[in-house]
Amino acid sequence: MELKKISIVTISFNQAEFLSQTINSILDQDYENLEYIIVDAGSTDGSREIIESFANRISKIIFEKDNGPADGLNKGFHLASGEIFGYLNSDDILYPGVLRKVGKEFLKTKVDVLSAHGHIINEQNEKIKRIFSHNFDLKQYCLKNCVVIQPSTFFKASLFKKSKGFNVQNKIAWDGELMLDLSKLGANFIVKNQFWSGFRLYSNSISGNEEYSKKLKEDYLRLSKKHGIKTPGFLLSKLFWMLNWFSQPSVLFQRLLSIFISK
Repeated sequence: MELKKISIVTISFNQAEFLSQTINSILDQDYENLEYIIVDAGSTDGSREIIESFANRISKIIFEKDNGPADGLNKGFHLASGEIFGYLNSDDILYPGVLRKVGKEFLKTKVDVLSAHGHIINEQNEKIKRIFSHNFDLKQYCLKNCVVIQPSTFFKASLFKKSKGFNVQNKIAWDGELMLDLSKLGANFIVKNQFWSGFRLYSNSISGNEEYSKKLKEDYLRLSKKHGIKTPGFLLSKLFWMLNWFSQPSVLFQRLLSIFISK
């Protein structure tokens, strides 16, 4: 049986230093039924020239201004024709052979959103620490106890099209809000106990500064209020966190193991 078509979108803006690595990590996947779309909002650091150098291997390229990362992703997925969607930011990497695993999993199981784990990596691609996806739960997410590793996450195109897409007004956690929206649509979430991607964290990355952490807290608060979830005190919050991890014994074992190893 032919594996399902996978559409991957990369949004690019002035991250030329890592862009070639990101692109190659997708194009070298050895997955024939692949559609790769890159959206660049106006880079001036040589990113566009890098993208153009891969033009004969990229399915679609969009060079135009947008209203932020969420808007760029919406533009990319609007043009996508695959049955499975995923996206990779222009400083992250997907590990070899992942798309074949994804394609097979969507064939054999009734999954709407498929996630796995990953690593935080630095500028030199060194693995700093393991990071883990949880079984998604709306309440746990709003309580900051639920993480889905974005570059290791893939979802059905049909379900995405039923949603409103990425919230363009959300400038900090558009990926998490999409998971909430898919959850409300009845999505079946599955977490594979494998490591699929490298999430790059460094001083100039969006996720690597104090302002990001501040805005992320504000976004959690906004979503908690939106869904009527009261924020518990510190001790109760930690209890919810522990209960969420004990619901995934195999992942808990990996998390404990990560105390001693990072790879």
